[in-house]
Amino acid sequence: MAKRYFIEIAYNGTKYCGWQVQPKQITVQSVLTDALKTIFNQPIRTIGCGRTDSGVHASQFFVHFDAEGDVPVNFVFRINKILPKDIAVYRLIDSVPADASTRFDATYRAYTYHIHFEKSPFLFEQSLFYPWQQLHINAMQEAVNLLPQYKDFRMFCKSGGSQKHYLCNIFSVEMLINEQKMEFHIAANRFLRGMIRRVVGAILMVGKGKLSLEEFKETLENKNARFPTINKAVAPQGLFLTEVRYDYLEDMKR
Repeated sequence: MAKRYFIEIAYNGTKYCGWQVQPKQITVQSVLTDALKTIFNQPIRTIGCGRTDSGVHASQFFVHFDAEGDVPVNFVFRINKILPKDIAVYRLIDSVPADASTRFDATYRAYTYHIHFEKSPFLFEQSLFYPWQQLHINAMQEAVNLLPQYKDFRMFCKSGGSQKHYLCNIFSVEMLINEQKMEFHIAANRFLRGMIRRVVGAILMVGKGKLSLEEFKETLENKNARFPTINKAVAPQGLFLTEVRYDYLEDMKR
């Protein structure tokens, strides 16, 4: 009888066309699934906790799958030998309900978006280069403070998604800044397709003076008629999925 397993992984999304399997594209899911098939020597179907876009990274990501028989000895070591350097399996979790879902059972997801202020040959794949001198930081902070007051984020949703509604409960949001970098931390029960990159893009527009705080508030209230024409998502390389939680699992954060 098949048993359900969770695995915790992390990946650098630079070379991948997102998480989800796509025809004629290399994705994290396709590479991981092929490795699992090799290890278990049987067909494997994987389901991830989210659907990160092309170029987006994950420092914590959960995947579930069903497999017949026992877990191979030294599973984590063996699968990491097969996987490329930019995908890592941290652990296998076998004490989950038979119908557990990494996607639908997650009650908390957290992302971080990274921005660096000085050009660097080392950060360009994992952070957005953006000169801070052009930004009005106080206005950006006021925009950040508005986010938890709202639940409907349809104006920040990328078209073409399969979402049934646009409601998100924002648990926390924070903007951290020093002389070298800026980080946006945001946690919620769920996120819409492309939502975080569009939220960060709008906040940067506030910082540049291209979107007023009143217009940003109107956008959150779905009243800003011109926002769809000026709405721009920031580049994917600065975005990391950093934490996912499940009510029936403890010690989820590494």
